[in-house]
Amino acid sequence: MLLEICASNYQSALNAEIAGAHRIELCTELAVGGLTPSYGLLKQVLDNLKIPVFVLIRPRSGNFTYTDEEFAIMKRDIVLCKELGSAGIVSGVLNKDQTIDSERTKQLMELSKPLPFTFHRAFDWTPNPFEALKILIDLDIERLLTSGQEASADKGIELLKQLKAKANHKITILPGGGINAQNAILFKDSGFSEIHASATRLISIQPQPRIAMNSSKFFDETLEVASDVGKIRAILSSFSL
Repeated sequence: MLLEICASNYQSALNAEIAGAHRIELCTELAVGGLTPSYGLLKQVLDNLKIPVFVLIRPRSGNFTYTDEEFAIMKRDIVLCKELGSAGIVSGVLNKDQTIDSERTKQLMELSKPLPFTFHRAFDWTPNPFEALKILIDLDIERLLTSGQEASADKGIELLKQLKAKANHKITILPGGGINAQNAILFKDSGFSEIHASATRLISIQPQPRIAMNSSKFFDETLEVASDVGKIRAILSSFSL
C-alpha cells in the first residue's frame, strides 16, 4: 500500500522523504484544510526532493466555489507547478449547492495534463457521494481523496468501501483524514492501494509570543506543525508486516 504524506512546509516534506513515504501532497496552512504553496516552497521542495510531489491548488480557505478571478489564479498556479516539475495536481471546484462543478473541474484537469489529477476533500461536502463519484469517473479523474464524508477516514470506512466498490477500478479512492499507525491496517485489509496522512507533531514556540498576529480565537499561533519521521515510519511499518 502506498503512503502519501500531506506536507505543509519544507521540513515536513523532507521528513516524509527521509521516513520512506512514497509521495507528498504539498500545501500550506493545514489548520484551514490546506492552501496552495508559495513559489519559494514549491521550488525548494521540487529542487531538493526525489519522491513525487503532488501540489494542492486551492487559492483561499472557506468554500470551494470560486470567482472568475480566483479560478484564473488556480489555472496560473497549475501552469507554474507543471513548469517547476510537479508530479501531480490536487484540486477541485464545487457549485454553490456543494455539487461537483464538472465544467470548471474539467478545465483544471485538462490544464494539468499530462500530470495525474486528484479531486480533493471538497468531495466530502457533496450531498450525494455516489452521484459525485459518477461525475468524477465520467470526467476521467485519476484519484479521489476523501474521508468517507466523516471527520476521519476510519469513521467513514463503510462509505469508503462502498465508493471503492462503485468505482470498480475506474478511479482510485484515496482514504485520508485521521489516518495513523493504529488504524492504517484497516485500509489495507479493506483493499485500498493508497492512503493519505499528515503524521504531524505539534511544536510549542518558545518563548511564547506577546501578542497574536490575528484576532481569531480559532488559531493557536504558539504551535508549529511538522510531519514526524517516527510517525511516518510507524504507519509504514503497520501495514508492511
